[in-house]
Amino acid sequence: MSQPRYRDPAAPVAERVRDLLSRMTLTEKAGQVNQRMYGWQAYERTPAGGHRLTEAFRVEVAAYDGMGALYGLQRADPWSGVTFGTGIGAAEGAGVSDAVQRHVVEGTRLGIPVLMVEEMPHGHQALDGTVLPVNLAVGATWDPELYEEAARLAAAGLRARGGHVALVSALDLVRDPRWGRAEECFGEDPYLAARFTEALVRGAQGPGDGAGRGPAAYGADRVAVVLKHFAGQGATVGGRNSAATELGARELHEIHLPAALAGVRAGAAGVMAAYNEFDGAPCAASPELLTGVLRERWGFEGLVMADGCALDRLTRLAGDPAAAGALALRAGTDLSLWDESFPRLAEAVRRGLVQESTLDAAVARVLTLKFRLGLFERPYASKAPAPSAPRIAENTLIAENTLITLSERIARQSVVLLSHNGTTLPLPERVRRIAVLGPNADSVPQQIGDYTAPQRPGSGVTVLAGIRAAAPAGCAVEYARGCELVGGDRSGLPAAVALAAGSEVAVVVLGGSSAREPDTRFDANGAAIVTSGPPAGMTCGEGVDLAELRLPEGQSALLEAVADTGIPVVVVLVQGRPHAVPEESAARAGAVLSAWYPGPWGGRAVADILFGAAEPEGRLPVSVPRSAAQLPVYYNGKDHGYRGYVDQPATPAHPFGHGLSYTTVAYGTPRLSGTAVPLAAPGAIAPLTCVVEVRNTGARPVTETVQLYVRRVTGGSSWPRVRELRGFTRVALAPGERAEVSFPVTTETLASVTRSLERAVEPGTFELGTGPSADRTTGVELTVEP
Repeated sequence: MSQPRYRDPAAPVAERVRDLLSRMTLTEKAGQVNQRMYGWQAYERTPAGGHRLTEAFRVEVAAYDGMGALYGLQRADPWSGVTFGTGIGAAEGAGVSDAVQRHVVEGTRLGIPVLMVEEMPHGHQALDGTVLPVNLAVGATWDPELYEEAARLAAAGLRARGGHVALVSALDLVRDPRWGRAEECFGEDPYLAARFTEALVRGAQGPGDGAGRGPAAYGADRVAVVLKHFAGQGATVGGRNSAATELGARELHEIHLPAALAGVRAGAAGVMAAYNEFDGAPCAASPELLTGVLRERWGFEGLVMADGCALDRLTRLAGDPAAAGALALRAGTDLSLWDESFPRLAEAVRRGLVQESTLDAAVARVLTLKFRLGLFERPYASKAPAPSAPRIAENTLIAENTLITLSERIARQSVVLLSHNGTTLPLPERVRRIAVLGPNADSVPQQIGDYTAPQRPGSGVTVLAGIRAAAPAGCAVEYARGCELVGGDRSGLPAAVALAAGSEVAVVVLGGSSAREPDTRFDANGAAIVTSGPPAGMTCGEGVDLAELRLPEGQSALLEAVADTGIPVVVVLVQGRPHAVPEESAARAGAVLSAWYPGPWGGRAVADILFGAAEPEGRLPVSVPRSAAQLPVYYNGKDHGYRGYVDQPATPAHPFGHGLSYTTVAYGTPRLSGTAVPLAAPGAIAPLTCVVEVRNTGARPVTETVQLYVRRVTGGSSWPRVRELRGFTRVALAPGERAEVSFPVTTETLASVTRSLERAVEPGTFELGTGPSADRTTGVELTVEP
C-alpha cells in the first residue's frame, strides 16, 4: 500500500497540505490551531531525577487526537515556577522535547508533529539558555549585523534543544517610556526597528525564498520567528500595558507598521497580534489589520498567533468563548495561546458562527510551517535522546560560548555616554581607591531584564565584579549599597558617603530592575500584578508601568549625598527604560552612562568603558525625557514648531541618536549627486547619493555612527514630521583620520504615507541632514519636481 501523499517528502508542500487537510476531522482541525497548554505542565520530575510526561499532557493530546503547538516546554522563571530543581537544563532539553514529540507522532491517528514554541526575547528563556542584553540595549548598538549573528546562534541553541518557533519582541516602539515593556523595544524609531527586525529574521530563520515567504525549507539549526506585537502596542494611552491606543490610520502606517513590513519582507514565519485595540477592535479580532493590511496589502502567507489569553477577552464582545474564537478566526488569527475560545472552534463551526473553510485556511498555514520546518521527516531533535544527551551538550557548548562572547560585545557597544566633563573618564591608571555604590552595582538579576530564566549561582559578572577585575594593580575597590532600589530609606547613606569621601572616585550604579521574585504575583498571561507600588525588586517589565520617570527617592538622595563629598562621580544607569535624571543632579556628576540591561556579563562591558579598554560606541535609540510631565519627547513628532511649556523646554534631556565618545568628530557639509530630480514614475525617483565627510579631530580612536535624516520642507499630502531617520552607518576612525560616508537616496528614502496609505514620493522640497544625532545635523536641500 502506497504512503499518503502528505508523507511524500518529494511532493510540493501545498499538495501535502491539501492531502493531509482532506483526511482530518473537524476535531483534529481544531486541535491544530490550539496552543492551550502551558508547556511546563507537560512534564514532571521523577524520583530518580529524570523527566516524564504528565497525565494532563496526555489528556490534552487525546482531546484533539493531536496538538497544534506547545508553548514554553522549556520556559523557566518565577511565573512558571520552574527552577533548576524542577526544570529542563540544556543537556536534557532535546530528550524531553523528543518524548513529547514521540507521544504525539506515534500516539495519534495522523501522526502530525507538534510545534515547540519558545520565548527568545533576548536569548532562549530556558535553564542554561544564553541571555543577551535586552532589545533596548541592542538598539543602542546601531549594529544590526552584530545582532543578526547573535540571533543566528540563539536560534541554533533553541533548535538543538528541540524548539521550532521563537517568539521575539521586535515590532513595538518606545513612544512612551512609562510603559513597563520599553526594554523589549529596539527604540522609538520605525526605521531603526525595521533594520533590527529584518536582521533578527535573517539570523534566526536563514535566507528567505526571495518572495517574502521565508525559507522554502528551514535548516536544522534554524527556527521560525514569530514577531511580537502587531500592531501599535507601544502607543497605548499613558504608557499603560495592554490598554487602548488613539492612533489614526496614517500614524499607524508611518510609525508602527514599518518594522512589521520589514519583517514580513524578510520572510518572518509569523506575527503575534497585540493586546491593544486599534480603532475600537482588539488586534486579534481586527480584519482590517490581520486580513486587510497583513495578507491583502502585504501578501503575508504566514501565521498569526494570538497573545496569551487574549482571545478569551473577546467574550465581552462576542458573548461566549465559541463566538469569541469565531470572531478571531474570521479576522485572521490562526493560532491561539492559553485560551478557552479556540478549543471550541469545532462547536463554532457546528453553530454556524464561522465557515469550516475559514478554519481550513488557518490549519493549512499551521501545517505549511510544520512541513517547511521538516518536522514530518525529522520530528526529533536527536535519534536516540538519552545516549545523545552528552553529545548535544558538547556540541552546543562551543556555540553557547560564542554567544556569550557576542552577548558581552553587544553590551559593550550599547553603553551610551550621555554626558561627560571631558576629564573624569577614562579612569586614570594611577587611581588607587574607587568606591562603588548603589543598588544595581552587585546584582546579576537586576542587569538581565524581564523574560529571563534563573541563572546558575556564580554565573555572570556584575558591575562591581567587572570594576574589581579591571582595576589597576594595587587599586582598592570597595562597595556599599547605599540605598534600596525603591523607596526612600536613607539608613545606608552614612556608610556610602564615608566610603566615597575616602576614595578618589565614586561609581554610583543606579536605575531600575525587572528581576522577578518568587513572591511576585502574576496574571494568567505572566504579567506582574501591580496593585500599590512596584513589586519587590521590580520597577520595569511586563505589567510594571510607571507614572514617574525620575529615579526613586533613595537613589536620588544617594547621588546628591555622594556629589556633596566633592570627589569625582560617575553615574552608571542600569535600566530598562530611559529614566529622567534631573539636570542639576546630572551636572554634578563627571560622567553619566546608560548601560541599559546589559545581560549577565555586562559588568565587564561597563568596566571596559570606564577604564578606557573600550571606547563608548552606544547611541540613544530613544529620546531621554527631562520628566514624565513633558511626554511625548520622541524626535519624529509632527513639525508644528511648539516652543515648550512655560516651566520646562519641549526638548528632551538627551536626543535620539545622541552618544558621546572619548574624542571629537567633525562633520562636513553633505553633498548630493543632484539637487533637483523629477519623478521617474508615479511616486518614485531615480536613485541619488548623499556624501558627507567625517574626521576624528581628537587623540583617541572612535567608531562613529553617522546618521541620515530627512525633513520635508514643502509639499506632500499630510503635515510633515520634524525629521525622520533614513540611514545610518558605523565608521571606525583613528585619531586624525577622515572618511567619506555615502548614503543611497532612493524612493524609500523620501517616501511618505499618502492618503491611500501607500508609500510614495510626493513632489516638494526635502532637507537631507547628516550628523551624530537627531538634533545636530547639517542639511542640504533636494527638490522633487512633478
